[in-house]
Amino acid sequence: MNSTPEEHKKQAPASAAAAIITVSDTRTPETDKSGKVIKELLLDAGHAAGEPVIIPDDRDAITKHIASLMKESSLDVILITGGTGVAERDVTIETVTPLFEKELPGFGEIFRMLSFTEDIGSSAILSRAAAGTSGKTAIFAMPGSSGAVKLAMTKLILPELRHIKQQLNK
Repeated sequence: MNSTPEEHKKQAPASAAAAIITVSDTRTPETDKSGKVIKELLLDAGHAAGEPVIIPDDRDAITKHIASLMKESSLDVILITGGTGVAERDVTIETVTPLFEKELPGFGEIFRMLSFTEDIGSSAILSRAAAGTSGKTAIFAMPGSSGAVKLAMTKLILPELRHIKQQLNK
């Protein structure tokens, strides 16, 4: 007999360890509202989270930082905000998706649907978000606005984070 998602969630670990990356050429630790929101939501949900790290909109810088994080065996999830727009300098999605061993296309699809219905209306067509796994680590790339981060974290990531960790550690 197959178990239900709810039964899986009951067996999931109590918490996950997260790294937070803000991709931006303009944000500073003082102005990085989205990174702070991610950390606050993680801690409020009982997860462990490091300080947000600001990385410039540069493929090599993003790749190098993620590679260094992937060497940490205790890390369960990398949460990235910013650099997901359609401007020429926005390279987060193009940089992160080749790192996925398994893509989670539902994250971007549902995020855009929720953005359309609950937040920004037709501007959701400009919203790029992606998620996938690499080894035992989940990676989520979200837009840079704090509204987008709150939506992604509260509606999609936090409700499934423990379950994702459980599945990746099977």
